[in-house]
Amino acid sequence: MKIVILDGKVLNPGDIDWSPIERLGECVVYDDTPPSEVQSRGRGADVVLVNKVVLGAWECSLLTDVGMVGVLATGYNNIDLDAFRARHIPVCNVVSYGVQDVAEHAFALLLELVRHTSLHSDSVKAGEWTDRNVWCYWKKTPRCLSGLTLGIFGFGAIGSCLGRLAHAFGMNIIACSRSRELRPEYSPFAYVEPEELFRQSDVISLHCPLTPETEGLINEKSLAMMRNGVILLNTSRGPLLDEVACARALESGKLGGLGVDVLSQEPPCADAPLLNAPNTLITPHIAWATTRARQKIIDLMAENIIAWQNGKPIHVVNS
Repeated sequence: MKIVILDGKVLNPGDIDWSPIERLGECVVYDDTPPSEVQSRGRGADVVLVNKVVLGAWECSLLTDVGMVGVLATGYNNIDLDAFRARHIPVCNVVSYGVQDVAEHAFALLLELVRHTSLHSDSVKAGEWTDRNVWCYWKKTPRCLSGLTLGIFGFGAIGSCLGRLAHAFGMNIIACSRSRELRPEYSPFAYVEPEELFRQSDVISLHCPLTPETEGLINEKSLAMMRNGVILLNTSRGPLLDEVACARALESGKLGGLGVDVLSQEPPCADAPLLNAPNTLITPHIAWATTRARQKIIDLMAENIIAWQNGKPIHVVNS
C-alpha cells in the first residue's frame, strides 16, 4: 500500500512521530503541495492524506488510483465530499484529538483577559516598576473569576471540558447545546436558550461547529442582548463572529474583551477589523497544536487506514 501525505509540515515539523502511519506501507510525506502537483504526487497512491490542501472535484478526477482520503483534522471544508462519494471513495477525518488542549487554550485566553499578566510583565521589563518606585501598581484592574457566569455555546466534548475547568475556578456555568443529554455533576449548571445565554453571561465561549445557522452568530443583534463589558472567546471557527460588529463593540466597551484563536480569514489581511481592536487577544490557530494533540491525530489516522484496509472504514464524512 502506498500512502501520500500532501501537506505534512504543519502537522509535524519534526517533533512528533509518523511511524504509526509509516508502518502500514510505503509512506511519502511532502511539506506542502501546490494545486499543480496534486496529480503527480498522488499518482499510484492508495491513500492520500491532507490537512488543508484543497481536493475539489478537479483534484478528485486527477487522483485516479486513490481508494481512501484522510483529513488530518476535524474540519473537511477543503474536500469536495460529493465528488469522492460519486467514486465510492471514503473521506475520513479525525475527531476528539485535542479536547483538553483547546479547552485549556480558551481558558488561557480568559485568564489573560481578566488578569492582564502579559501587560504587567512587559511593563516591569520596560522599567516602569523601577521608575514608579512603589511596591505595587496596576495598569488595568484584575478581575476574579469566582462568581462570574460563563456561557458556553456548544456543550460537546470541548465545551464541557471548559465547563469543568471554569467550575474549578468557582464560575457558574450555563450552556446552549443542540443535545442536552450530557448534564454535568457539578452545580450550579443550567441549559438555556441562546438569547438567555447572551443576556446572563459575564463570559461567553463558543464551541459549536460552523453551519449556515451559526455563521455570524455573534452579530449586532446578539451583541445588543449581552451585558456591558462581557468577555467573548472563540476557539472554534472564525466566521462565527461578525468581526466588524465585534470590533465596534470593543471600541464602545460593549465587549470588555475578546480572545480568539481563529479568524474568518487565515492568515488575516493587513486591515482585518480585529487586528487593531482594543482589549483583544489573537493567537494564530494554535489551540490544537500541542505535541500530544498532533501525535494523537497521526495515531487516529492510522486507525482510520487500518479500518479501511479491513473493509470497515470509520469516521467517514461522505458516506
